[in-house]
Amino acid sequence: MQTSLESTLSIPQLRADFTGRVIGPGDVDYDQARTVFLGGFDRRPALIVRVADTIDVARVLTLARQTGLELAVRSGGHGGDGYGVSEGGIVLDLSDMRSLEIDAERRTAWAQTGLTAGEYTTATGAHGLATGFGDTGSVGLGGLTLGGGVGYLVRKHGLTIDDLLAAEVVTADGQLRYVDGETHPDLFWAIRGGGGNFGVATRFLFRLHEVDTIVGGMLMLPATAEVISSFISEAEAAPEELTTIANVMPAPPMPFVPAELHGQLVILAMMAYAGGAEAGDRALAPFRALATPIVDMVKPIRYPEIYPPDDPSYHPVAVGRTLFVDAVDRHASETIVDQLKASTASMAVAQLRVLGGAMARVPVEATAFAHRKRRILVALAALYEHPDEESAHEAWVGRFAAELGHGEPGAYVNFLGAEGEARIREAYPGSTWDRLVAIKARYDPTNLFRLNQNIPPAFG
Repeated sequence: MQTSLESTLSIPQLRADFTGRVIGPGDVDYDQARTVFLGGFDRRPALIVRVADTIDVARVLTLARQTGLELAVRSGGHGGDGYGVSEGGIVLDLSDMRSLEIDAERRTAWAQTGLTAGEYTTATGAHGLATGFGDTGSVGLGGLTLGGGVGYLVRKHGLTIDDLLAAEVVTADGQLRYVDGETHPDLFWAIRGGGGNFGVATRFLFRLHEVDTIVGGMLMLPATAEVISSFISEAEAAPEELTTIANVMPAPPMPFVPAELHGQLVILAMMAYAGGAEAGDRALAPFRALATPIVDMVKPIRYPEIYPPDDPSYHPVAVGRTLFVDAVDRHASETIVDQLKASTASMAVAQLRVLGGAMARVPVEATAFAHRKRRILVALAALYEHPDEESAHEAWVGRFAAELGHGEPGAYVNFLGAEGEARIREAYPGSTWDRLVAIKARYDPTNLFRLNQNIPPAFG
């Protein structure tokens, strides 16, 4: 059965209309082009357009409006919901828009949103400068930034959106809008945490910080309840220059991990101290003293080295849950140990990120990201191989989250899966949601940008 697109427009005609690459189901690279980072999504779009410029972006939006086809907007394709690809719709792929203009003197950079965090960080690192992104180099700048951006510099320099000075956004009407604190300030507020609900962000103006050599890398410790709770306590007490990401999980069969420890619970921690070597060693000493390290790769490195090379063939299938907690005490640590031991997944992980610092000093109402006072971001995940296992792992991750999340509801939108409106509203509590739906009505009244963690337009 033909879609409305296939019955009214041909691929050759579309190729004549766009400067960028138009990919259809008959093209040899179609399967590669429709693949997103996470496995388990086998969606077949009618059309993929790798846009070359903002004119192409506007034309894709016009095409989506005229045909009524579902629109997916893709930067790096890492979203936990698979929303970077549509079943039977149109994919607007930004991956060919990757220009970067660095002003080292003013410490700013204009970056197109097809760039990845690793590419940007490598380029700015040549000047000894950085903007804080997430923890994976292959993530696209678009989705990561629009959702907030929690990464290795979050305690020292805040969220990614705290270094967003301006943006260029193509809204649903096809207009290219420059937005900042004075021009379309409502839209600028909304895109700092509100996700891709308000338009296609094509360029960002970022602030750069002097971040050259850091003390960083992997520290692996045995994961007892006592070590887990003590690790979090030390991370909260550490200077703001230190950001930690503690992955509590079975030890993977890495060549540098002793074979007898494979499968045993460990804290695989990524440590990043944005400062000098001596101060970094002092800040890390309490963590090394918690237990005899299994692996200690923490050392002075250039900041871009915190992003190791990614395996493009790695497409894990997983279920997950994101939440905020305000403490990881001994009881919570025991819950983490017990739940991870009870999981039947091929890999189960509880990731703990202590927040605070610069992120928490920005007023809650300043951006659409509204969880600045929460102390710890938690991400739970179960990786599996067989589709018939999904329901069991989904039940496990739900129980796990319920046991840990005794406090105020909350969710980090960049870690949400397809979990429904109630969970989306947890990402935008209270008046934040009301303000977002009103701005949505102004800039996208027909909800063209709906294949996302959707904020529907509200009128009246």
